[in-house]
Amino acid sequence: MANDPKRAFHIASAPDIKSGQVSDVYFARTVEILRAKGINKRVKAEIRLKSFPQADWSFGILAGIEEAATLLEGMPVNVWTMDEGTIFAPYEPVVVVEGNYLDWAEYETALLGFLCQASGIATKAARCKRAAGERQVISFGARRMHPALAPMIERNAFIGGCDGVAVTKAAELIDADPMGTIPHALVLMFGDTVDALRAFHEVVDPKVRRVALIDTLQDEKFEAIRVAEALGKDLYAVRLDTPSSRRGDFFRILDEVRWELDFRGFEHVKILASGGIDEYEILKLNSLVDGYGVGTAIANAPVLSFALDIMEIEGRPMAKRGKRSGAKQVWRVPGTVENFVLPAHKPAPRGPDGRPAEALLKPLLAGGRLVRDLPPPRTIRDFVLEQMAKIDIGASRERGLRGDY
Repeated sequence: MANDPKRAFHIASAPDIKSGQVSDVYFARTVEILRAKGINKRVKAEIRLKSFPQADWSFGILAGIEEAATLLEGMPVNVWTMDEGTIFAPYEPVVVVEGNYLDWAEYETALLGFLCQASGIATKAARCKRAAGERQVISFGARRMHPALAPMIERNAFIGGCDGVAVTKAAELIDADPMGTIPHALVLMFGDTVDALRAFHEVVDPKVRRVALIDTLQDEKFEAIRVAEALGKDLYAVRLDTPSSRRGDFFRILDEVRWELDFRGFEHVKILASGGIDEYEILKLNSLVDGYGVGTAIANAPVLSFALDIMEIEGRPMAKRGKRSGAKQVWRVPGTVENFVLPAHKPAPRGPDGRPAEALLKPLLAGGRLVRDLPPPRTIRDFVLEQMAKIDIGASRERGLRGDY
């Protein structure tokens, strides 16, 4: 059984996805019917979001564009998209696909899958980073998902704003060093927190910051004192991953640790928190914590439920009930992150200061050929953070642009 060729990881390979095998069956049946009847019309379809998955979400971060480009590259289609990392709102098309329907119909499932999950992760990471402010946020959640998804999860956590990732393969994807501290297993193997930390200090490259995990065996306050006295100036931080069954009032535990460290002259030692942390917990702990490890909240972020809908057939506006037909363009108010949707044939509107708006839907593929550069993850992250700095000061959506529509 160990060498049974039928046993494998339960994932689709890149060739499986690229060949259209990851598709809902009704698309295959639709293609079969249309071919039998000799119908293959040229259509234009748009991908957009109707609403966010949680009531307090007011923006999304678009991600998954690079994989979407890889999926559709080489097909006889034209594609327009917002830049990866763009902040968007419901009812704003983020991707437009044009081509003969039979050429790309069976790729809708995979295309939406790339965008929905990646954008959900990037958006949740952006919300956590926004809550943390200048404090560090590290993606710790790869262990909560299928390992085949780890690079995708951590790439999109990074572009959404996380300062680093834990998984080695994911770090390669973003051209960065992986970040992490000490596992409970190391402490348990040594039987003592200080002994484990000293071994780490002796063996691991000095460029890696010395962070002590202090919740494995004893009270966090006393462990913090012990590791600080053991390493002195070489100790960068202590990390508390206190389980909920022992946590009680986490804020008070952190406050006690901070007091004891400062009282003994260890003001330089930072405090990192992990274990069930999300954006709401971050807001409660910011006054005491210098950095966060966020796992499940980002890795298992709610997906953004994009839908793909035809809105033009053979050049004529056509859409199902509840959808606006016709080609559209999304414009951005100059100097803000406020967007505005107009029919594609309308001229570029102007912002309140008279400057022309920026068109957000830009050519990505022309006849299946990539026609714009795909930026590296760090560039996308910088773009996200730049927009996030403006998110509360943009003009309201209702009064954003001057246009005829």
